[in-house]
Amino acid sequence: MSPEKYCEDKTRGAGSSFFYAFLFLSPEKRRAMMALYAFCREVDDIADEIKEKEVAIRKLVFWQEEVERVFSGVARHPVGIELMWTIEHYPIEKTMLTEMIEGMLMDVSGKPMVTDEDLDLYCYRVAGVVGLMSIAVFGFTQEASKDFALKMGNALQLTNILRDVYEDTKIERIYLPQQTRAKFKVTDQDIRQGFGDNAQANANLKDLLQHYFDKAEQCYADALAALPAEDRQSLTPSLMMGAIYYAHLAKLKKVDFDVWQHPARLTPLKKIWVAWKAYRYEKKAAKKTLPLRLDF
Repeated sequence: MSPEKYCEDKTRGAGSSFFYAFLFLSPEKRRAMMALYAFCREVDDIADEIKEKEVAIRKLVFWQEEVERVFSGVARHPVGIELMWTIEHYPIEKTMLTEMIEGMLMDVSGKPMVTDEDLDLYCYRVAGVVGLMSIAVFGFTQEASKDFALKMGNALQLTNILRDVYEDTKIERIYLPQQTRAKFKVTDQDIRQGFGDNAQANANLKDLLQHYFDKAEQCYADALAALPAEDRQSLTPSLMMGAIYYAHLAKLKKVDFDVWQHPARLTPLKKIWVAWKAYRYEKKAAKKTLPLRLDF
């Protein structure tokens, strides 16, 4: 199997929302994005699936070394080989890849999220840098587009955290910071068990989730406000990704945040439908100067 096919299979098999935005890219850009996404999947799978901390750290150290080899032109892994092709064609910085690994090491360390600043750092490392790598492939001319990418990445990761808040407890992770949870009087056990018979605990948990829902919505709004008009067309794929994740956020509201009983997942058909609608809208916007939107 070629390195390119390996990355394509890794991306397709993950069932990510990103894959449906990649379908609308040119073959060259799609190849680059699949290489970057396959890298993200490789390191994320280590953090999520390997229970032995020391083993996970050793595997992430391998990827730190592989990134060095990528930028030295001697990569060994199929994903690393594809990354060599990617950095030859697009301005991907080494620190973008190493920051992603640092984010995975935060997961592996098992240290709790204490403050919103801890969460912001985590979101930057696992999502913000993905936004920066993405726009490097999509193409941009304005420095402000980096701010758009970072804000969109933060919005997507907050959406992920809310969507997966119950699933994450199964691997002993709670991303909602302790200090904020204390303000809302929500305990670790409240997060693990979800909505139950205690009306006050239910109200506290819902208020906490609403708080981060509002924060995510604001991040989406801030991202759109930061997008320079000059780069809107080239960054349409980022808007498509945002639209798919915004649909996840809408579904969270629809199930009243009760992901313990009603997982807020989108079907593949729904994802591609949202991506197509966002794509078509942006095509029209280029001619009619339509306002930015993510609700499709």
